[in-house]
Amino acid sequence: MDVMQIIFFIFAVITLVAAFLVVTAKSLVHSALWLVLALFGVAVLYVSLDAGFFAAAQVLIYIGAIAILFIFAVMLTRKDIRDTGTQQNRTWPLAAVLAVVLFVGLFFILSSWSSFTMERPDLVSGADALSNLGQALVSVNAYLLPFELASVLLVAAMIGAIYVSLTKK
Repeated sequence: MDVMQIIFFIFAVITLVAAFLVVTAKSLVHSALWLVLALFGVAVLYVSLDAGFFAAAQVLIYIGAIAILFIFAVMLTRKDIRDTGTQQNRTWPLAAVLAVVLFVGLFFILSSWSSFTMERPDLVSGADALSNLGQALVSVNAYLLPFELASVLLVAAMIGAIYVSLTKK
């Protein structure tokens, strides 16, 4: 094992533990902070896989915008920051058993897959993946339509959020 594989496995474990703590934390604020750690772990995994654009997008969009917005929304909408009631569903043991069964099943499926144990190929020198991604996003033959549909959907969601916030209760 080389250093990058060790870093990958360490941050994979950190990400999994943080993701588990997201769903088991008793406080919404603590859950949101564990979510930030899990998303940061995913960004480090992207860096270890030489996917710098995705790592930067992960930090800027998911950690910098969505997770922080979630924390602000929780803090601004709750009168009392302490959670007085239970935050867990009564059927959580069934969900935990199903999650373990799913994880074990996926592990056995992936361990029998031949590409699972292969090492990643080296990147072609001189290849500009970010430039290729930018060209694909604006190319009529590639991803222009899904890219524009996503932007229209986000604008519609923003207009809907403004409308909901302006209606009197």
